[in-house]
Amino acid sequence: MEDYLKDAEKYSDLIVEWLIEVVPSVLLAIVILIVGWMIAGFVRKTLRAGLSKAGFDQSLIPFLSGIVVNLFKVLVVVSAAGVIGIETTSFIAVLGAAGLAVGMALQGSLGNFAGGVLLLIFKPIKSGEYIEAQGHGGTVSEVQIFCTVLLTPDNKTIILPNGALAGGSIVNYSRQDTRRVDMTFGIGYDDDIAKAKSILSELVNNHEDVLKTPEPVIEVVSHGDSSVNIVCRPWVKKEDYWRVHFDMHEQVKLEFDKQGVSIPFPQRDVHIHNADKVN
Repeated sequence: MEDYLKDAEKYSDLIVEWLIEVVPSVLLAIVILIVGWMIAGFVRKTLRAGLSKAGFDQSLIPFLSGIVVNLFKVLVVVSAAGVIGIETTSFIAVLGAAGLAVGMALQGSLGNFAGGVLLLIFKPIKSGEYIEAQGHGGTVSEVQIFCTVLLTPDNKTIILPNGALAGGSIVNYSRQDTRRVDMTFGIGYDDDIAKAKSILSELVNNHEDVLKTPEPVIEVVSHGDSSVNIVCRPWVKKEDYWRVHFDMHEQVKLEFDKQGVSIPFPQRDVHIHNADKVN
């Protein structure tokens, strides 16, 4: 009985010593976690407000703030584990290996994610702009973090991965306030070039949507197989591009017909020769 009491007293002393040694560390770790989480919430709010004030895209702010806050939380957890006595070096190595494995498995998705971040930071495209990229053209409907959604003029939806989009060339038709309308009109070789250029100049200058500056270019550009080709290049506001393009083609045809300027079409003369049969 005495031996039992001695063993019990011995173990109780060990437990008390262990509690005296461990409990403060555990409490300190809990305090670190609580305070760390509170600081993380403050960092999230402050970072979001700062990014929004700096003019970052609203779609990008949650992702950037989430990455920073989650990294901070990982540091808090590692610090709390170190206080308890867990070997942080091994802990970090395990996290690194897990991150590497996940990164290898999601290599394509991470590339699209990185491309989305670049698109949202540098903003080569925005919603509502008409672009051509990766062999497709359409109005940007939405720039998401992994892909960009285009809407074509005939109402088809095209989804482009951001990795390829950010790494390739992009033609943005809507970024500048003005655009040049490039048109070519052919007249017959027997027609008066000066008269044709005068008609084009009058039509362009009288169109309400054509800008006065820069001045339009109206010049002979080439001699075709069946026509003398004249370029007509007025400048317009970007929203007036197609209206001027359509109006000019219709008005030029009507005015050329009215004033006797021909618009030739390709012609071919076919000569048939009767050859004597060779017996």
